[in-house]
Amino acid sequence: MSDFMFETTPRVICEFDGALKLGALCNELGAKRAVLITDPGLQKVGLIDAPFDALKQAGIETLLWTRVEADPPESTILEAVKGAQDFKADIIIGLGGGSSMDTAKLVALLCGHDQNLSDIYGIGLAKGPRLPLIQVPTTAGTGSEVTPISIVTTPTQEKKGVVSPLLYPDIALLDAKLTMDLPASITAMTGIDAMVHAIEAYTTKHKKNALSDGLAIRALQLMTSTIDDAVSANPSQAAREAMLQGSMMAGMAFANAPVAAVHALAYPLGGIFHVPHGHSNALVLIEVLNFNRDAALGQYAELARAVLPGERFTDDASACDRFIAFMTDMVERMPFAKTLREVGVGESDLDMLATDAMKVERLLINNPREMTFDAARKIYASVL
Repeated sequence: MSDFMFETTPRVICEFDGALKLGALCNELGAKRAVLITDPGLQKVGLIDAPFDALKQAGIETLLWTRVEADPPESTILEAVKGAQDFKADIIIGLGGGSSMDTAKLVALLCGHDQNLSDIYGIGLAKGPRLPLIQVPTTAGTGSEVTPISIVTTPTQEKKGVVSPLLYPDIALLDAKLTMDLPASITAMTGIDAMVHAIEAYTTKHKKNALSDGLAIRALQLMTSTIDDAVSANPSQAAREAMLQGSMMAGMAFANAPVAAVHALAYPLGGIFHVPHGHSNALVLIEVLNFNRDAALGQYAELARAVLPGERFTDDASACDRFIAFMTDMVERMPFAKTLREVGVGESDLDMLATDAMKVERLLINNPREMTFDAARKIYASVL
């Protein structure tokens, strides 16, 4: 077996209604002044009321910070940092989707150590200590609760990442009750995002290992078998729990075996056209799978056998093609736009998108097949 290192969040709690234990968890960590970071949409629908009350009942003074934006810009993160510092917070709680959790990571980091956000983009540049951190996902997609990455939108509309083990939270709390009323479109987008994490972790050229492989396969099995239930009008608790756990496992996988071209091509769609991250991934996924086919044939065949155990394949080529067809059918069933034109992209934008995608070298180097400008542009054109 090849040598490898595997890191993840040290404590994971999966419990229906588990968010009601946030106060007790803060007390365990010796904290008394919490900043609960979330977005205005969750506040509007009342999803944070019960967790917020649980914190108060446990005697935790809590500042509710609800100004998280999608693809969080630097300015929003720095505002949150100032709010937490003024409040004299001793613990940070991220409750929401990837944007809320990414914001919470950086608030905990920047409140714990004086450093400039613009100086720590990249790998391993952040310094500790940080404040204690609890992450509570409300979507089954980003896996941010178990990753050491926070993505920020810069003033020039680029997406840059802070990557550091310091960004792993102390506790990841998975409460499927918080996901039960998610709209079908958000469930679908975030679900496909998590599947992309699993697929790209399994086929990455760098740092692929036995643990990430096992997590990626199990994540994909859980999510592909339950996403149709999860996006239905009356999703079952079992489906929501499976999606949430699958998303977490895929997050653990790609935190250690990094993602590749799907994410690289998705980033400009989010940064420039503000397409939700999961939707951006879904838009380019199938064409990237087709592009990678020959280079990743054996691995796609292994994934086919894992998610379609009842089917028999004569060879790896047929299994690989079946996997791509299976994922194509799944994306087509999902309740979101399937073309770039539907999200505001035109023919004149393709060169710009391909140029920006080629800047994401830290991800492109992981792709099974070398991605070029011409190939990226062709992929965008294929889904226009």
